[in-house]
Amino acid sequence: MNIVNRYFPLWAILFSIGAFFFSEIFSAASNAIVPLLGGVMFLMGLTLTKEDFKRVSKNPSPVLVGVTLQFILMPFVALLIANTLQLSNQLVIGMVLVGSCAGGTASNVMAYLARGDVALSISMTITSTMVGVVATPLLCNFYLSETVNVDTWGMLTNILQIVFFPVLSGVVLNHYLPKKIRKIEHVIPTLSMLIILGIITIVVALNSDSLASVGGLTLLAVILHNSFGLFGGFFLSRLLGLSLRQSHTIALEVGMQNSGLGVALAMQSFSATAALPGALFSIWHNISGAFLASLWGRKRATLEYVTEEEE
Repeated sequence: MNIVNRYFPLWAILFSIGAFFFSEIFSAASNAIVPLLGGVMFLMGLTLTKEDFKRVSKNPSPVLVGVTLQFILMPFVALLIANTLQLSNQLVIGMVLVGSCAGGTASNVMAYLARGDVALSISMTITSTMVGVVATPLLCNFYLSETVNVDTWGMLTNILQIVFFPVLSGVVLNHYLPKKIRKIEHVIPTLSMLIILGIITIVVALNSDSLASVGGLTLLAVILHNSFGLFGGFFLSRLLGLSLRQSHTIALEVGMQNSGLGVALAMQSFSATAALPGALFSIWHNISGAFLASLWGRKRATLEYVTEEEE
C-alpha cells in the first residue's frame, strides 16, 4: 500500500488546512468539482460489472433499508441535536434541511475506498435522489412547518451527469476490454484518492469564510449529526441482519448527505445563516468519510476480517 492510500485521512486533513489558508488559490478551481466527481465515478465503473447491479436488483432490501434510514434518521436527529444544543432558529432550519436531503455522491466514492458494495451504494444514491424530490419538501414541512421548492430537474440532471453516465461508461469499458482494465486496476484506488483530495481541497476553499465565522456549537452539531448518521446507519443495518460489507456501505450513504443541496435550499428559501450547517457538513463529512473508508478498507484487506464477514 503506497503513502497516498495508507495515510489518506491525514492527507485529507492537511489539504483541508492548506485550502483554508490559501482559499483564493483553490476556490478558483470551483468549476472542476463536477468533472472531478464524474471522473471518480468513471473509475469506479471500471471496477464494476452488470452482474453487480443484477445482484443488487435481485435483493433490494439493503437499498430500502438505506434509503429509509436516510429520510427517517437524519432529519429527526438533526432536529434533536439542534434543539438540545439550543441553536438559533435559522441554524435549526439549516440542520433539518441537510438531514432531509438525499445521499451525496461522495458516499459512493467512500464506499469504493472502503471496499464496500459500490453497486449497492450507487443504487441507494440514485434511489434516494428520486425519492428526495418528494421527501425533502415533505420533511421540511413536517419538521419546520416551512415550504421549500426543490429543483427536481436539476437534481435528476446532476445525478445523471455525475453518477449514472460516468459509471455506465466505466462498466461498458470493463465489459468489452476486461484484460486492459485488469492491467490498470491496481492504480485506480490511488488515482481516486488523489482526485478526492482535490475535491476536498476545493470544497474547503469555497467554504472557508463560513468555516471562519462559525461558532463552536454549530460545528459540534454538524459533527454529531454526521456521526449519528454513520454509526446509526451501521448498527441499525447490523440489527436488521445485513452483512458487514452492506452495513458499512449503508453507514456511509446515510451519514454523507447531499449537503450542497441543503446549502442551495437554505440560500434560496431562508438565509446565509441557515446555509452554514450545510457548508460545514460538506467539509466535515468528507474528512470523517475518508477516515472510516481508510479504516474499513484496510481491515477488509486482512484475512481475519474477511473470515469475520463471511460468518
